[in-house]
Amino acid sequence: MTREETVALAVDYFKQGYACSQSVLLAFADQCKIDPTLAKRISGTFGGGMGRLRQKCGALTGGFMVLGLLKGYDKPDDMDGKMASYKLVRELNKRVEDEFGTTQCNELLIKYSTKEHVQERSHHKDICGKIIAKTAGELYDIVNSEK
Repeated sequence: MTREETVALAVDYFKQGYACSQSVLLAFADQCKIDPTLAKRISGTFGGGMGRLRQKCGALTGGFMVLGLLKGYDKPDDMDGKMASYKLVRELNKRVEDEFGTTQCNELLIKYSTKEHVQERSHHKDICGKIIAKTAGELYDIVNSEK
């Protein structure tokens, strides 16, 4: 799948009603070789800045899950693997933060939406789709350049 197709797929999942975290992980589910139902369940509680706590943006946490699945480590003493995967997480976070000024859900909503839109749950149209697209695109670049 191309970068553009991956980005469009992530945004389409979001438009269908999936959480931002789910949308990003689902767009990479085939590449990660993860069952879509499992992907939905694992990432479902991370939407809204992690369970609507409005903390780390769900699109990013979905992206971090993809990085773990594709570039993570599985042995507790693999410090090189741990540090390499942490570096990729920081890189993805930086790329999105450079674009939007923050990766904290609450700060993004304050900066790019209104209280009224958040209360009406229409803030998704203001900013969330843009962040999902940016995250999916940058994530695609990272996982496909680090081979």
